[in-house]
Amino acid sequence: MTSIQPICGHPALRVDDSIVIADLHIGVESHLGSKGFHIPSRTAIMRDDILKIADDASRLIILGDVKDSVPGSTKQEYREIPDFFHSMLEHFNIVDVVIGNHDTQIDDFLPKHVNIHNASGIKIGDVGLIHGHTWPSDDVMSSKTLIMAHNHPTVMFLDGVGKRTTEQCWFRTRFTDAECDHSERPDELIMMPSFNRLLGGSPVNVISEGFLGPIMNSPIVDIDEAQIFLLDGICLGKRKDLMVKGKTYKDGVVIKQ
Repeated sequence: MTSIQPICGHPALRVDDSIVIADLHIGVESHLGSKGFHIPSRTAIMRDDILKIADDASRLIILGDVKDSVPGSTKQEYREIPDFFHSMLEHFNIVDVVIGNHDTQIDDFLPKHVNIHNASGIKIGDVGLIHGHTWPSDDVMSSKTLIMAHNHPTVMFLDGVGKRTTEQCWFRTRFTDAECDHSERPDELIMMPSFNRLLGGSPVNVISEGFLGPIMNSPIVDIDEAQIFLLDGICLGKRKDLMVKGKTYKDGVVIKQ
């Protein structure tokens, strides 16, 4: 059986001899800058974080959204993505990228020794790995566990005076027996938080908020029974017991808490 272990305090998994991460969104600072938020690039910080947790892993797998721009690309992406991957190739024997919805023309950025896989995903033993914006292949759906990204999951906390805060989280649940086009399906789903901590997240426990991707919008995933874990390993409990109200907006103004 393939070993799956979260790396405590980090939005990353150890899957056998591989480090698995997702949602780097290199270049997001350029888009924030265009909106008036001038933030130094975090690409070097992410590189250093990966090397700190790499230990003796020989393989790095990135589950999509290496770049941020879609469509098109920024000067920051052209400058930083190749250097980032050259650093990864110096440490890991194998570097894989599973295409995400932001990874348009990603071939133009990656060194030739990086393995690029289409959006239908890949397998390590009995574990399937995808970004999550499309359905996996039949082979990936036959895995025992499916690991996906795309949603940047966070959990929202609401205190007694109505203040809302969010923390990155892991989302872990089971598949159901509901009908769909895939006769085979995994036993378990693990949704990864984004590796780039500068990104906003999608709270998984806000009433009336939905999820991204066809899998998460199908009846074959048991959303309510999902277990929510913080990055330090604390289990908060089941999603259905953690639900909070979000804010209601009209014309960009909060009209209801």
